[in-house]
Amino acid sequence: MENKTTIGTAIGKIILIGEHAVVYGHPALAIPFPETKIKTIINRKKGHVTLDCYFYKGLLSNVPERLLGLTTIIKEIVNSFSEKLEDISIKIESSIPPERGMGSSAAVAVATVRALYDFYERPLTREDLFKWSNISEKIVHGNPSGIDAAIIIGETPLYYIKGKPFIPFPFKLDAYLIVADTGELGQTQAAVASVKKLIEFNPKEGENIIKQLGILTDNAKTSIKINDIVSLGKTMSKAHTLLDKLDVSNETLNYLVSVAIDNGALGAKLTGGGRGGCMIALAETQYQANFISNKLLYSGAKNTWIYNMGVDLA
Repeated sequence: MENKTTIGTAIGKIILIGEHAVVYGHPALAIPFPETKIKTIINRKKGHVTLDCYFYKGLLSNVPERLLGLTTIIKEIVNSFSEKLEDISIKIESSIPPERGMGSSAAVAVATVRALYDFYERPLTREDLFKWSNISEKIVHGNPSGIDAAIIIGETPLYYIKGKPFIPFPFKLDAYLIVADTGELGQTQAAVASVKKLIEFNPKEGENIIKQLGILTDNAKTSIKINDIVSLGKTMSKAHTLLDKLDVSNETLNYLVSVAIDNGALGAKLTGGGRGGCMIALAETQYQANFISNKLLYSGAKNTWIYNMGVDLA
């Protein structure tokens, strides 16, 4: 049996603004986040298929329920090739923390699809990539918007309104984005349920907050278009205040947001579902970004990443 290795990769994603409001028909802005990556490595290996990833290491046949989305597409893809699922090992290396709102599950699916198609020497179309990643995401999330897969596959910023086509938008800012991991698993389903409950019990207040979040997303899009990073930062902070009113933030997120602001960030907010997960902050220079990053780590963040949003890029 000859040796063979193939590798598939994918990047993470960040919701810049619009989380939760997007559920109710308002826009959201999401951007690719190449500072975090997934790499799926497939090797030819005699015997039963094995999987080695963050949550599990062992036989594919014994994989826990939480990885059902991944195992489903592995089995269905190989079956669609009329191949036997045997004699391979699958290893997934990740710098995207799982369950933090950074697109980990979609990135794992995309990287794995790419590696499998390469291993079995099949041509991979963009449609195939969307199809398989969305199958996985539906199993993982129930009724996903599809924005994670779209961002990760296309690697382009997107403006999104539920039920409408994704709209790419130009994205080049003279700024840096700091992403900080609270170390706490995001509780998206609980947060979504909480927002729904608020709207049901106090529709005037809940719907007003959601509407304001939608307006802020369009404001952010305008600020990005004209490279007004001061305005964008203020918009981000206003969005966080509203998200906190929706009860989708928590003590850790609020603390790290305040640390970022107190140390010179132009703006800061939670990103993703909330109640854990990650927060983001905007800085004008690399020096400020590094300074804020260090302050966040000193204040309890488990990890940070700094993303050049277009400074000095062609």
